Amino acid sequence: MIPGSLGKGVAWMLLTVLVWAPMFPTAKRALRVVDAFALSSIRYALGGVIFIALVAAIEGRRALRFEDRVVPAVVLGLIGITGFNTFVWGGLTYARPEHAAIIMAIQTPLTALLVWVLRGQRPANFTIGCIALAIVGVLVVVTRGDPLGAIASLGKGDELFGDILVFCGALCWVTYTMGSGTFPGWSSLRFTALTIIPGGIGLLAVNAVALGAGVAVMPDAAAVASIWPKIAYFALGTVVLGVLAFNSSVKHLGPLNVMLMLNVIPVSVFGIEAALGRAFAPIELIGAALVIGALVANNFYLRRR
Repeated sequence: MIPGSLGKGVAWMLLTVLVWAPMFPTAKRALRVVDAFALSSIRYALGGVIFIALVAAIEGRRALRFEDRVVPAVVLGLIGITGFNTFVWGGLTYARPEHAAIIMAIQTPLTALLVWVLRGQRPANFTIGCIALAIVGVLVVVTRGDPLGAIASLGKGDELFGDILVFCGALCWVTYTMGSGTFPGWSSLRFTALTIIPGGIGLLAVNAVALGAGVAVMPDAAAVASIWPKIAYFALGTVVLGVLAFNSSVKHLGPLNVMLMLNVIPVSVFGIEAALGRAFAPIELIGAALVIGALVANNFYLRRR
């Protein structure tokens, strides 16, 4: 944490939570009007244009050059932007918003496992225990305590299928996040913009393939116009403002403090869905508590170390 920056960091983090917490509930309802392929393409087309304009205005047009990093930027853009949005937004077509939020919450333990596998850096025993508990909690939530029944229904277009797609999206974002550290000298704003460009093109390509295969449907102007406030929120709120606020909060508070506060988001999603009339099975709440409790415990353990 940067000395004297606590107030600024908390303010940025509160803004992050405010703009990201409603994303899954809002997306779930927008997907009833415009499918996941079109919504992702529109969201990142608008957000990408805004990011490019910001980079040009703040860092100059030279910052929009890939230089000798075009290949890694394209690969990470396809994984983090194309892959993440295709899987998560496609998964939300079937999955419940609160399930998606809980699955996305385990990105930190997924990162620890990936570092262990790729770099041989074994986490502490306590962290491994917390990872196991968080994964158990996620399984309890998505299967509602009946894993055999959930597996038996897999492939029928049910919620578990959507949950698996969201999990694949979480893996894509973990890979993207880890790869961001391999771009020294690039600001977070430049890195985001220059990975959104290939990622956004990838989303358009996926959309075109889905349209050709009959999986996606081209939305008409009336459908898009009917949800334009949601689209504006996705582009300006979640893509632009959310990413900038998150990166700023990391700068001021440090990653451990930020990850602790991010646990507010899945709790907020459960609260939003409850306010909208969603009824939860007790086993879902128990599973969610296991996930949040494990992540918070591990965060405090790392802080003590």
